[in-house]
Amino acid sequence: MSAWPLVDLEEVSDISAGNPAPQDANHFCADGHPFVRMQDVGRKHIDPALVETTDRVSSLAVRECGLRLYPAGTLLIPKSGASVNLNHRAMLGLDAYVVSHLATIIPDQRKVLPSYLFHWSQRYDPRSQAQVTSLPSLPLSLIKAAKVPLPPLDEQRRIVGLLDRAAEIRRRADAARAKARAIIPALFLDMFGDPATNPKGWRTLRLGDALLTGLQNGLYRPASDYGEGTRILRIDSFDDGKIGDQRRLKRLRIDTASIKKFGLHEGDIIVNRVNSPPQLGKSVLIHKLDEPTVFESNMMRMQVDPEILIPAIVGVMLQIPSVRQNLIRNAKHAINQSSINQSDVTAVGVFAPPLTLQTDFAEQAQRIEATARALDAAAAKAEAMAAGLSAEVFGSA
Repeated sequence: MSAWPLVDLEEVSDISAGNPAPQDANHFCADGHPFVRMQDVGRKHIDPALVETTDRVSSLAVRECGLRLYPAGTLLIPKSGASVNLNHRAMLGLDAYVVSHLATIIPDQRKVLPSYLFHWSQRYDPRSQAQVTSLPSLPLSLIKAAKVPLPPLDEQRRIVGLLDRAAEIRRRADAARAKARAIIPALFLDMFGDPATNPKGWRTLRLGDALLTGLQNGLYRPASDYGEGTRILRIDSFDDGKIGDQRRLKRLRIDTASIKKFGLHEGDIIVNRVNSPPQLGKSVLIHKLDEPTVFESNMMRMQVDPEILIPAIVGVMLQIPSVRQNLIRNAKHAINQSSINQSDVTAVGVFAPPLTLQTDFAEQAQRIEATARALDAAAAKAEAMAAGLSAEVFGSA
């Protein structure tokens, strides 16, 4: 914890609740004034400049309902409803009206910078103090009494600059990752065409004809085995063909034989075989893993023959909508979940361009991925620095 003096939040800000939401239909109009609801605050979870609102209120609503306008820089904290448990944070990026379920904190800028208070709020977690009912709530008195370390304004500016820089690096890394997700499939379609129509006339085959071995289902363990040990890939561990932060993978206690049998290797391709329909057929190509990792039972593993199709080609091909649709077209549907079996996967039609073209594509995709990974690494380093600084200044969350 920092050595700066601790003050109550109400000593450095004007704290109140927002306005009851207008109920009359003519109180809303497309070209009206921004009206912030809970869903707007939750849209990004952490939003340093909220400007997008679903609803806009008319000037008539402002007059008839006596709505208070909150200035840009106002900090918003959920104070009632389910969003209290989600601990969303937002700071207004424009003047707006605000719903009463949100606490509004207007910084006294003679004492505290709005951005400094916003960064502090990300370490402020009052959920354990919320009144527990069917809809949890935080009394304004509790929020007013929250303790804020208060350095001089110049020091606040220095702290905000460092924390904002780390957040900007993360935004750039996320943008690069999103661009890579869009560019690589587009590059595939440009070079090879859609496998469903095969406009360039490549050799066609069943996916099963390109596998080195049969498909393998993953590992099942009861919930009591989770908590520590070996990392495990689960369906929430990847999206758009990419694994997220490997450090966040869950762990479970298993023996050496299980690690050997279900351990993932670079070049493996994992396909989700049992889940809700939107998750069915989701897949990921395994790149380098930081440590031994196994995969869960609702997935299956395939290993392709690189003399026919190199893994990078299959990894991207399975992200093409037409291929994924073919993958799940014979899915079996039950209550709350659907499934595909190994025969469904091996029967999917694919094509095999010449290996020289496959290699050329893989090299281009690898360069794009390398750029995104480098930015991810820079973002991780900046975030670690920011976390250390936040802990030093604001204390533990």
